[in-house]
Amino acid sequence: MFDDETYILAKNVIETALRNNTMLTIAESCTGGLVAALLTSVAGSSNVFDRGFVTYSNPAKHEMLGVSLDMLRDYGAVSSQVANAMAIGALKNSSAKIAVSITGIAGPGGGSDEKPVGLVYFGLAKTGHIGRNFEYKFGDIGRDNVRQEAAKTALSLFLRAMQ
Repeated sequence: MFDDETYILAKNVIETALRNNTMLTIAESCTGGLVAALLTSVAGSSNVFDRGFVTYSNPAKHEMLGVSLDMLRDYGAVSSQVANAMAIGALKNSSAKIAVSITGIAGPGGGSDEKPVGLVYFGLAKTGHIGRNFEYKFGDIGRDNVRQEAAKTALSLFLRAMQ
């Protein structure tokens, strides 16, 4: 289902979370549930993966994660502010200790000079810590490739947060 490298990365996330007794959650937009699918493909994931939020539309980001409509209007769904709010909202609406969020432009269309295809923002929130966000520019490498690279980056962020 997934290439070996990506599956091993997901397996490392689950094994690390099991060792640390850390519950995880994910809020996905442009990856459409890909990270949740990767994590749940690993045996034992039900012990440490609480839930995934697929919030592809702005109303879903608002209703499920509490991202403010003003923020969505002022900064756009693809922004560091929204990525951060998505991660914080996922943490608040789950039993997890660590939340990662993803919002970006996978393409082939939808990009602009300011926000080109391949631009993806990630949020990271941990219980008791201030949320952080990260910007990655994968480039116009094709929709599937942007989504796959974003999923791998999200898995890496989970590992980083558990170190």
